[in-house]
Amino acid sequence: MTDQLTARRFIEAEPAAIFAALCDPECHVDIDSSGMLQSAEGDHVAAVGDRFTVHMDRESKGDFPMGRYDVEVVIDRFEPDREISWWIEGTIKPPIGHTYGYLLEAGEVEGRPGTWVTSVYDWSQVGDRWRPIFPVNDESALRATLGILDRVVRRRGQ
Repeated sequence: MTDQLTARRFIEAEPAAIFAALCDPECHVDIDSSGMLQSAEGDHVAAVGDRFTVHMDRESKGDFPMGRYDVEVVIDRFEPDREISWWIEGTIKPPIGHTYGYLLEAGEVEGRPGTWVTSVYDWSQVGDRWRPIFPVNDESALRATLGILDRVVRRRGQ
């Protein structure tokens, strides 16, 4: 069994447009397929160490009775137009240890320019206490989020 899930999708948009969306806290709410992310507060991220708040509702998953709570998204990888990832700081201390992120690679499919986007969900650093609830999301949720990201990026471009 692996401690990481990935999903990949081609999006007909430049890496810069996709990356800009992923730097916007509200975009994370917009593209969430789990239903847990309710709203976000904070500035667009621009560097490792930047953070923003996400208001969560775990009840939408129906798996672990946490109700409504807030987390801080803390950027740990930031390479413009190429990679962004983050870990979660929440009410549970120390942090549980899972990370999310996206890798972007310019490409083309059947002559159409765009970007290959890989969503990465990693819980390899999660300790034994929290391991039974992981993975919180499955591969289909990652694929769904990529589909929503495609739609959001296209709408932003209009």
